[in-house]
Amino acid sequence: MFCDRCGTSLQPGQTFCSGCGRQIVGTVTQMPMRRGRVQEHLQLVGILWLAISALNAIGAVALYIVANTILARGHEAGAPGFLQPLLSVVAILIMAKAALGFVAGWGLLQREPWARILTLVLAFISLFNVPFGTAVGVYTMWVLLPGESEREYELMTAERVAA
Repeated sequence: MFCDRCGTSLQPGQTFCSGCGRQIVGTVTQMPMRRGRVQEHLQLVGILWLAISALNAIGAVALYIVANTILARGHEAGAPGFLQPLLSVVAILIMAKAALGFVAGWGLLQREPWARILTLVLAFISLFNVPFGTAVGVYTMWVLLPGESEREYELMTAERVAA
């Protein structure tokens, strides 16, 4: 609470303003601190990264199976010869992204210091995965990208280390 006359911050139980000396009518109570954006949304962001990574892993496994079973004999059916190795490499890259997403989600839930940066990098990459990757990427950037979010996340990791 602040003084009506001079704007000086007042402490709970204070009867006179320390800045201007005005008598405080009523009681001075301390307002509860509002939770920050990161504190409110961090657990949900971590869970979403675990979920989207599970979907990516399922898709990568399916693509790899298709590439190495159906397309392995694709040249007999008229499929181009480069298709099987190309899809295999794409499946491996998607699986690597899924593995990094699992690590990022786990790191956020454990409040690891490196998890914020890794998750932001993955959020930028996932913007191209319409619609779910885009939604998770935008939400992640809204929660973790602002400067105040960086400070809040650092405080949360420091509290975890101190505990």
